[in-house]
Amino acid sequence: MAVKIRLRRMGAKKAPFYRVVVADSRYPRDGRFIEEIGYYDPTKDPSVIKIDADKAKDWIKKGAQPTDTVKSLLKIEGVL
Repeated sequence: MAVKIRLRRMGAKKAPFYRVVVADSRYPRDGRFIEEIGYYDPTKDPSVIKIDADKAKDWIKKGAQPTDTVKSLLKIEGVL
């Protein structure tokens, strides 16, 4: 099972809001997920990023691969 840490799109049309989730890579983007570890709101100024660092580090230690976007968010939050 290839586990990824990725964004799940929420919110209305033209008003995106993302949840940072841990999911199997075979599931659809907004489909089933294993655990929610944070959120990202790009519509606010400045953007709001809230990620549970302990859970993120734990999942990365277990072998979960963050996507490029999530990797940059984790660097901003100081997790990586």
